[in-house]
Amino acid sequence: MSDWDVVLRGGRVIDPESGRDEVADVALDGDRVAAVGAGLRPGRAEHDVAGQVVTAGFIDLHSHVSTVAGLRLQALDGVTTALELEAGVSPVDAAYRAAAAEGRPVNYGFAASWAMARMEAVAGTALDGRLGTFLANIARGEWQREATPAEVTALLRRLSADLADGALGIGVLLGYAPACDPAEYLRVAGLAAEAGAPTFTHARDLIEMVPATRADGAEEIVRAAGETGAHMHYCHVNSTSQRHIDRVLGVVGRAQAAGARVTTEAYPYGSGMTGIGAAFLAPERLGERGLTPSSLTFAPTGERIASEVRLRELRQGDPGGLVIIELLNENDPADRELLMRSLTFPGAIVASDAMPLTWAGPEPDPLAWPLPPGAFTHPRAAGTFARALRLLTRDTEGRAGGGRLTLAGALAKCSLLPARVLQDRVPAMRRKGRLRPGGDADIVVFDPAVISERSSYADSTRPSAGIRHVLVNGMFVVRDGGIVPGALPGRPVRAEPR
Repeated sequence: MSDWDVVLRGGRVIDPESGRDEVADVALDGDRVAAVGAGLRPGRAEHDVAGQVVTAGFIDLHSHVSTVAGLRLQALDGVTTALELEAGVSPVDAAYRAAAAEGRPVNYGFAASWAMARMEAVAGTALDGRLGTFLANIARGEWQREATPAEVTALLRRLSADLADGALGIGVLLGYAPACDPAEYLRVAGLAAEAGAPTFTHARDLIEMVPATRADGAEEIVRAAGETGAHMHYCHVNSTSQRHIDRVLGVVGRAQAAGARVTTEAYPYGSGMTGIGAAFLAPERLGERGLTPSSLTFAPTGERIASEVRLRELRQGDPGGLVIIELLNENDPADRELLMRSLTFPGAIVASDAMPLTWAGPEPDPLAWPLPPGAFTHPRAAGTFARALRLLTRDTEGRAGGGRLTLAGALAKCSLLPARVLQDRVPAMRRKGRLRPGGDADIVVFDPAVISERSSYADSTRPSAGIRHVLVNGMFVVRDGGIVPGALPGRPVRAEPR
């Protein structure tokens, strides 16, 4: 009698770390992979996955989704671990306790939040471990000003406390407070280096966009890596660089060649999304990015913003309301090529920047599924990983093998490489992002010829195509393409402080 709980039988098993790419069986024992090989003995449950790819579940380093409904959409895109690292939260212990109490379909974790620590130290904002607190205060000028030495000391104290509580790193929304002294950023990077923690930065403005910026966004990140030795992760390099991506990637590449620890991520969409009260969305600043009010679509109402007057009204009335921002034209071949260069850059990671759901009416029961009508978000929340695999591995005619990367190479960007960003601070991440005996049973099974996003700007919550099964800690969250009701096996990913 077999002790194995589940055997996935006869799939194409791909492990991006070892290079394994062969037809084999995968046996699961509880929350771990027990064996991988041909002709394994039977398990208590058998699933024929012939013709499907079986691989490590996707790790999203950049997810702002914190509800069961939103995380189910991510699971239907192959995600088994969704982490809030760019914005972060503070205090992190409150965020971990809240997530554990509510339950999560996928694994979860948080970085400490520089922006929230700054709100507390500089503007006196009370913190509660919720991203909503940042969004509610996003437009307040008080927290964005240059900090005094005492205020910098206070915010560093908050970040230190969060790191001691198991924060995965430090998230730095530098682009949201452009008046910040570059010396403050270096001190944050120095704190991270001392703690052995990576930082996750939304870059300051590029000099091409804002010639008077206090520091070029790309140069500032690589300088911090070089001067402090910290691991600096460059968030969504596609959206903050726009049509200057080649120059930015050149800066990063030279720093990497010199030995600096700088990693990058990108999402496969030309539009971004954030709170409408962000500093760089002020009407007088839109031209820096080649934008006009009509480049913005306000999620709560679905309206394309018609004028500067209307933009000011929305920023005043609902500064945390989410807005889609057209940055690159996905229908323009030149812009698509820039987007692809950010995805195919050596070592670049696929990350979604998934955003919370906005509801047209009252929010439904958080466990309601299928997703009730009336939800709106950026399509990347539901489709990032399937879209990235389609773009990277299939040509424009949809033929498998016609893309820019091998399937194994594309999968590494979705699982192995993000695990490696965290594994020095979080040893448990050495069991994720790989498919091998002893590894965590976080697994995605998909059809490589079919996998594709189905979400769009008009239908942003439509699940991806081709995802057959998703298991988190050995439990099915997605089975036969549908959500398993009541499955909330997600566990905290938390650092082990030095």
